Amino acid sequence: MPPFLAYTDKSPDSTHRLPLLLLHGHPFDRTMWDPQLAKFSLDRRVIAPDLRGYGASPVTPGTVPFARHAEDLAELLDFLGVDAFVLAGLSMGGQIAMECQDRFGDRVRGLVLADTFADPETPEGRRGRHAAAERLLAEGMRGYADEVLERMVAPYAPAQVKSHVHGMMTATPPEGAAASLRGRAERPDYRPALTRVQVPALIVVGADDTYTPVSDAESLHAALPDSTVEVIEGAAHLPNLERPEEFNRALEAFLLRVDGTA
Repeated sequence: MPPFLAYTDKSPDSTHRLPLLLLHGHPFDRTMWDPQLAKFSLDRRVIAPDLRGYGASPVTPGTVPFARHAEDLAELLDFLGVDAFVLAGLSMGGQIAMECQDRFGDRVRGLVLADTFADPETPEGRRGRHAAAERLLAEGMRGYADEVLERMVAPYAPAQVKSHVHGMMTATPPEGAAASLRGRAERPDYRPALTRVQVPALIVVGADDTYTPVSDAESLHAALPDSTVEVIEGAAHLPNLERPEEFNRALEAFLLRVDGTA
């Protein structure tokens, strides 16, 4: 049976390196990782799915908890025959990566958390997520996309990056985005799980990110037993798109370390 999720799976003819699984944020899709797919698939397998309700993956109305996203990813990895891998996620994708890390055991050999945070939602935050979900269902994605574009990427980001990000947001099905927003509102506290992580971790954050500022990255660093922090100058919430060369350099050094070839 084919997997539920749409995905990109790119790899060279042969490789001894660990595969890399990339989880996009909200409200984006797997093309968020285009610069990383182009770079890292030259010498390792790179898998980038569209999460449930995003991109080309089917929509499940209502509420999609992070546990459901983790189950989807486990099913995809099993289908692809991937037993061990490096797991990377940005923003909501980072929180789903934390959910997966706690579930997948020693399948995860390295963890990359970009522009994200581990704290549970506050009561005010839960109300805000649910209100945002209702707004997307009532109004669609364009008004939201117009409002948040220059927080997702910095106001000074290149025009082609802004266009790509805006296009991903407006192409997202409102029902899918709303379902994940409701699930995100009910996510658990991932901080205790982070203290149990036994694999190396890389934390990346845009210096000008106002959604998940550098202080959030420092909190993740304090919780993870073996972690490093990379602050990407000249970027906001999507440094992998805004400053792909700098992001890729940090990720490449980390991957080589996890591969044992650094």
